[in-house]
Amino acid sequence: MTEDLPELRASDADRERVAEILRDAVAEGRLAMEEFDERLDAAYKARTYGELEPLTADLPVAAAGPAPLSLRKESGAPAPWSERIVSGTEGSSAGIALLGGFQRKGRWTIGRRFTAACLMGGGEIDLREANFAGPEVVITCWAVMGGVNIVVPPGVEVDVRGLGIMGGFDSGEDGVPGDPGAPRVIVKGLALMGGVGVERKLLRAEKRRLKEERRRLADNPRKELD
Repeated sequence: MTEDLPELRASDADRERVAEILRDAVAEGRLAMEEFDERLDAAYKARTYGELEPLTADLPVAAAGPAPLSLRKESGAPAPWSERIVSGTEGSSAGIALLGGFQRKGRWTIGRRFTAACLMGGGEIDLREANFAGPEVVITCWAVMGGVNIVVPPGVEVDVRGLGIMGGFDSGEDGVPGDPGAPRVIVKGLALMGGVGVERKLLRAEKRRLKEERRRLADNPRKELD
């Protein structure tokens, strides 16, 4: 099925499914530890089904051709975007850092319009576990001798429109297409002798699980291969 959808954006659940196949393969002795590490890293960095497909193409489980998890209803899969876009709610609308800092992280709801103002301070806006008050969210940043860091989960489209004066208004994720039904985040404003940045990261739980899995396999590889 993935052959017909090579450019479709993969979800976190799709990447996790490939990771499970790779773990089974190393446990059965089909993959060496070094190759397992390389493929696992590639799986969690993959953006599309076309990038995920080669990672399991030479493994027996691939012959069954499982449908992408994001196109199926399975227990344990991440909540669909339709459940995280909660139209009709106001959500949080501002964060202010004056000679200090502010954080918005964990499970929270960001409003359709959010203003981040930092004067000689710093702010962190983490959207990986957040809900969205609408399908499009506008974050306006004013960073004067300070900084704002925005973290988005895989699948969210980001549009950066800000201006940096003696500072930076950067995003390596600007213009990357989002998943179908995913929210769009517009970042605008001004960075004066400061900085505003946007980065895409996995959920903290996924990163911890990946680290624990690597440690477990490294500590006892013989047992895993028996």
